[in-house]
Amino acid sequence: MKKYFTLGVLAAALSLPAKAQENKAWPEIFQKINTEVQTNSKAYSSLKTASETIGHRMTGSENGKKAEEFAYNLFKSYGFSDVQYQPFEVESWSRGTLALQVGSDARQLTNIKSVSLAHSPVKASLTGQLVDMGNGLEADYAAKPNAVKGKVALVYLGVLPGSPQGTRSLHRSEKTALALKYGAKGIIIFNTVAGGTLLTGTASVTGKLIPIPAVCVGREDGFRLKEQLKTAPLTAKIDMTNFSGKIKARNVIATLKGTELPKEKIVIGGHLDSWDLATGAIDNGIGSFSVLDMARTFQTLKLRPKRTIEFVMFMGEEEGLLGSEAYLEQAIKNKSLDQVAFMLNYDMTNDPKGYTASQEACKGLFQSIGAIAAQIDTTFKNSFSARAGLHSDHQPFMLHGIPTGGSSGGKLPAGAGDCYHADCDSFTLVDEQGMKNTVRFSSMLLYGLADAATLPSKRLSDAETKAFLLQNNLKEPLKIAGEWRWKD
Repeated sequence: MKKYFTLGVLAAALSLPAKAQENKAWPEIFQKINTEVQTNSKAYSSLKTASETIGHRMTGSENGKKAEEFAYNLFKSYGFSDVQYQPFEVESWSRGTLALQVGSDARQLTNIKSVSLAHSPVKASLTGQLVDMGNGLEADYAAKPNAVKGKVALVYLGVLPGSPQGTRSLHRSEKTALALKYGAKGIIIFNTVAGGTLLTGTASVTGKLIPIPAVCVGREDGFRLKEQLKTAPLTAKIDMTNFSGKIKARNVIATLKGTELPKEKIVIGGHLDSWDLATGAIDNGIGSFSVLDMARTFQTLKLRPKRTIEFVMFMGEEEGLLGSEAYLEQAIKNKSLDQVAFMLNYDMTNDPKGYTASQEACKGLFQSIGAIAAQIDTTFKNSFSARAGLHSDHQPFMLHGIPTGGSSGGKLPAGAGDCYHADCDSFTLVDEQGMKNTVRFSSMLLYGLADAATLPSKRLSDAETKAFLLQNNLKEPLKIAGEWRWKD
């Protein structure tokens, strides 16, 4: 049952923990946020317009440039006076041609539907024996020493049924790095999703070209090849062309200056870019356009918390966190990094039921904010989790010791998860109320975080950052990616 009575919220707030009463204006402000978003949200309609008029938003492409301008103009139309492009130049990649053939020998090959993975070589033509390397983890290679040297690895994107309990998967880029480490001259990664769905993504841990071709095939084709390899050898032939070169892209940043602590910043962002197979409505239109609507909500209601808020549309996330890395580089260069008190990231966030943070110390503040949200609407469950992961725009901030978090506990619209990075990631998958829920509950979190008298989280020292990453089992993937900066 949903509740929308301002008096009821104010009364209920009196029974909340003391932390929740540190600002008695919050219940009334949160109620205004709720009403504004439920009534006037533009998240869904803006994403619909962008999907229909721009299409995909691949970094460095003409469409990517249009998306940057679209976001900039939206910020301006919402009344932001301080809107900036943050340009950066990076090595980019786009797919060209691809043919994958597999058969019992080089003279009897059959075409298999496939898609190139970034950042495969600009040109590759190879023929080699196909070797089943299971999950593509270190343990798989250790069990078959030299098995893949000079050959083509066949690897599952996730964790295969029947794998040892507790087996942790790796990102496709990390699995590719391991294949390279053990001498493979090509890699075929097969999808976890049924129905012949192909997905793209980066196979490079550095965001630069890799020396071997990497392709993705459908789940059914992958398991069929595994079965065939049990009884007879197979040969794979990969021919591809791609483009790689320096491109220019721009993060888009709108700043709302804090009233009392203007030099303490809350960065809230989501990646605006997408892959080119579809419009990227789920990954990450539902995240980035929700952040845009949070910005609209703050301006419409003239919300002015104590701390400065930067609303950031990152580009280049899909090709290796390029935009967020550029943001950090610029912040280090202009000595503004120490001003960043917290980073909230929205990547495929939908219909949240709670909040998450990298530091357990945030629980009290986050749940006091969530308690008010739950009084406004009981569908919000006020869950909290303290956790950390990789491969989204929070990562560069986290590796510099900055506390990170966001909204969590929701589910993607039906069928949307299967279209992650795939050619079916279209606007038809988007749920309007799910986006509204992201905007309203996340705007409450953002306001509370930016307006709290003090923040319970802290910037970690280098030693504390190392301990934090070890505690969250992130050493192995960071070492594979070459981002583990400690010697031991």
